[in-house]
Amino acid sequence: MRGIFLAGAGLAVMLLSAGCSGAGAGVGAKEEVVNGQDESGRIPSFEVDPNWPKLPNGWVMGDPSSISVDRHQNVWILHRPRTIPADKKEHAAPAVLEFDKAGNFVRGWGGPSDEYEWPDTEHGIYVDYQDNVWIGGNNPTAQLRLTDRSDDMLLKFTSTGRLISQFGHRDKSTGNADTVNLHMPADVQVVERTNEAVVADGYGNRRVIVLDADTGAFKRMWGAFGNMPLDPPPAAPAPAPGGAPAGATTQPKRDFEGPGPPQWGIVHAVRVSNDGLVYVADRGNSRVQVFTLDGQYQTQVFVNRQDANPATACGLALSSDPRQQFLYVSDFGNGHVWIVNRKTLAVIGYFGEKGPEPGNFRNAHHIATDADGNLYTAEVNPGSRVQKFVFKGLKSKATD
Repeated sequence: MRGIFLAGAGLAVMLLSAGCSGAGAGVGAKEEVVNGQDESGRIPSFEVDPNWPKLPNGWVMGDPSSISVDRHQNVWILHRPRTIPADKKEHAAPAVLEFDKAGNFVRGWGGPSDEYEWPDTEHGIYVDYQDNVWIGGNNPTAQLRLTDRSDDMLLKFTSTGRLISQFGHRDKSTGNADTVNLHMPADVQVVERTNEAVVADGYGNRRVIVLDADTGAFKRMWGAFGNMPLDPPPAAPAPAPGGAPAGATTQPKRDFEGPGPPQWGIVHAVRVSNDGLVYVADRGNSRVQVFTLDGQYQTQVFVNRQDANPATACGLALSSDPRQQFLYVSDFGNGHVWIVNRKTLAVIGYFGEKGPEPGNFRNAHHIATDADGNLYTAEVNPGSRVQKFVFKGLKSKATD
């Protein structure tokens, strides 16, 4: 196995090359990486910008859980102010922060209000083609459970923070068959062509649900492989502190071979490509599944399936070239961002290692790309930061 190290600004980008195995094969520390660069034999490279962003007013962020780029190429960050240590809370930044591409602050807003049910634990943010800002939460199954209440709603705001709609209500979900309420939705993308919100729903449910983006009317839903999503069995009560939080559900037993379980674990991220394919990250089962927009299962790829931590498929982003040649997958548990050839689903390399240094990761969560190909990452605790990776073009593969 041979490697290219493209060094820059404190980041070594490692792109592994080896002999071929089948498309969709798992990639682990001892496994070969599929030869799946672009048609000219080149692969993406990045350089970390350690000075991005510039937080004003002496503010501090809690755990940044999600990140999104709007059509103006501004970057939106959702963080968790309630995770800020007590001695710094008076300097807490608003939950929603907007920056320009250079990292300059634009605006901030968000947080609990009498006008809507703000999530007890902020999770996902997405800015749609009309500049509307969508926000979901995952309490009480969050890393730091703040209450026992369930974030069973999705909020839609203007870019200045005025509520447009709330879909679903706190503590109201009756499970996967419920078409009115969400159940700890992890992520969403709005498809301009159909004006549909495609929701990764998520922590409490095990489904993708599609809603009318204006009215919230139910359109359709599906589970892993296009199966009907089923409610998981409840977890046994925790006998002592440190057990499963209230509201948690048992996850499927981890598989290392075969197609994986017939139901999703945590439906953690969703991205819809320009050609209408829906990519769904199944965190905990180390896989990304692919569907048509109407929910017809196409194929799947395992990402770093054999590594120590199964939470390898966490966040998703698509490259910004017209054909969206590459799919980026954040590896929450093992400190990488994986690069996948979208056409073949060949896993062609990764960058980042587990660690606090710029360019490395500790719990890389959601990710996003801008029109120039730059990649942005949000890390929850213990990383508790956002990073910008500047796209440096497509580089030739190593030859030695």
